[in-house]
Amino acid sequence: MFASVGIDEIPPNVFVLQIQPLEGLSLSLQAKRPGSKVCMGSLNMTFSYEELFGIQMPEAYQRLLLDCMLGDQTLFTRYDSVEYSWQLITPVLETLQQGKVIPHEYPAGAESFHEADLLIEADGRKWRKLKHP
Repeated sequence: MFASVGIDEIPPNVFVLQIQPLEGLSLSLQAKRPGSKVCMGSLNMTFSYEELFGIQMPEAYQRLLLDCMLGDQTLFTRYDSVEYSWQLITPVLETLQQGKVIPHEYPAGAESFHEADLLIEADGRKWRKLKHP
């Protein structure tokens, strides 16, 4: 259906969850413009807690400590979940301790590194560049 408009030239749809420090989300998708012709355009939707509610969100530890003092366990991990996580990660840690596998290292603060690029490029994809505030 979109071959006539150059499917290879249409940007991909992108859904971004922004966690810290400016919580929110954005969605960019390609949509057919109204009318009889097949004309595609980008539709961008964004949501920011700070912009919508006009307040600055508390830092992660501020909220966590307040929840702890109030007895709100919503953001805390349950014991059975922690136990299951250790069951999954313990074999990985043991393998690393035995020297059977050496993890790939990358520079602190780097958005990517060579091995990660090769991994995702093998599937015909690429990493999205981070947008810093």
